[in-house]
Amino acid sequence: MDELKRKVLELLKEDARRDTALIATMLGVPEDQVAKAVKEMEDDHVIVKYTAVVNGSKVDNDKVTALIEVQITPERGRGFDYLAERIYLYPEVKSVYLMSGAYDLLVEVEGKNLKEVASFVSNKLSPLESILSTKTFFILKKYKQDGIIFEETEGDHRLVISP
Repeated sequence: MDELKRKVLELLKEDARRDTALIATMLGVPEDQVAKAVKEMEDDHVIVKYTAVVNGSKVDNDKVTALIEVQITPERGRGFDYLAERIYLYPEVKSVYLMSGAYDLLVEVEGKNLKEVASFVSNKLSPLESILSTKTFFILKKYKQDGIIFEETEGDHRLVISP
């Protein structure tokens, strides 16, 4: 990937609402070069989607999010990818990551309530062949996501005392 594409990508990661004219001005290059770079990255699936980062505590969102550690035994000839694909095709699953360490996959699941997530784990995920164990952790509060801090910190409101 060339340097222009890297810079454009970084600017879009910071704020996907930036248009090509603004990015061109920020980088000091012609707008058509930026538009071409963006189009090529979209075509090459470098840029997959533009999305908003939403502070769930500020909206009426009663959904529950859980992170599930999954230990598996990969099947001969299929590896981890086959089972990861079977898992990420479920609509409840938001993300799946291959991990190093004590477990193999980290699965992010979203449901209407705790019972729905528990049902997913016990009825859909755990029964899959090759799954050795799961550990489920429910997200209670998000402080920061994708580099964005959700909670506004209050400044020090104490009165100054002078001698």
